[in-house]
This record gives sequence, C-alpha cells and structure tokens, in this order.
Amino acid sequence: MVRRPVAWIVALVLFAEALGIGAVNWFLGVVVDRQDMSLAGLDPDMMAVSSKAGGVVFGLYFAACGLVALLVALRDRAPAGFGRVLLISAAVVHALLGAFAWGLVGWPAFLTMVVVLTLIVLLLMTYDGRPGASADAAPEKGGPGGTEETGPGGTEGAGPGGPGAPVSPPAAPTAP
Repeated sequence: MVRRPVAWIVALVLFAEALGIGAVNWFLGVVVDRQDMSLAGLDPDMMAVSSKAGGVVFGLYFAACGLVALLVALRDRAPAGFGRVLLISAAVVHALLGAFAWGLVGWPAFLTMVVVLTLIVLLLMTYDGRPGASADAAPEKGGPGGTEETGPGGTEGAGPGGPGAPVSPPAAPTAP
C-alpha cells in the first residue's frame, strides 16, 4: 500500500527540514553576531542568541514531528494522542509558512511548503481508518468465541434478528 512509504518519506523530509531550519537560523545568528550592528536599537548579542535559540527550538520541533512519522512507519499504525496533534500542528505550520513564502520568497518556496503539507495530510488521512471498517467502529472485545459484552461470534448487535440487527432495550416496568 501507500501508507508506509508515505510515512517514511514524511519522516525523512521532516528530519531534513529540522536540520535545515536549525542550520539556517544558527548561520543567521552567527552573521548577526559578526556584523555587530544594531537594528532599531536592539542589542546585537540578544538578536544572535535569539536566532540560535529559535533554530534549536524549531529544529527540535520538526525532529519530534519526524520521530512521530518514523514511529508510524515502523509500527504501521496511525499516530495517536500527542503524536497526532504534533503532526496536525506541523501541517498548520507548513500551511502558514507556504502562505508567507508565496509573498516573501516566491512560488518555488510556496510549492515546497505545499508538497510537505500534502505529505503530512496524506500521512494523517491514509491511517484514518482500516479498509472494511468505519472510522468510528469500536474494536472487537473478544476473540472468536466472543465475550458476555459482545455476544457469540464477537460482534455487537447479534440479537434475535442476527448480526447487525438493532438491539431493543427491555420493556419498561409498569406500576400495579
């Protein structure tokens, strides 16, 4: 299928992006530090340190997103909980970066951001549900024999009408 290769590609792209963002911000911090010029009265040392710290923070953020994508690729399971939120936030960040890149840098940077956004959304959507099962279906609680909660055969709703038939509640008690 396409799920695992997409997860591998997303992991590699996010790791490369983490390295690139960290390196570019670190380089910008070094340039600001060596120029020793003030921008509107701001302290140049503070600008250099802020750029380097921003590079480290965003590099770690994208590396964490890449780690989530790598775990998805290795386990072949959908991201859950914090990992899913992390990937969704990375998709939003790429959408915003793409919008800013269109106006500031041009269409090649915009296209790059949209491709990464598309890969992340594809990763999230391909693991959304399993084939043959609805996305909100609860997993089976028993084995082939079933349990008391699911009935014989391990499926819910296996009442007198057969599997899938609606189960009606018992009749309400009446007062004498």
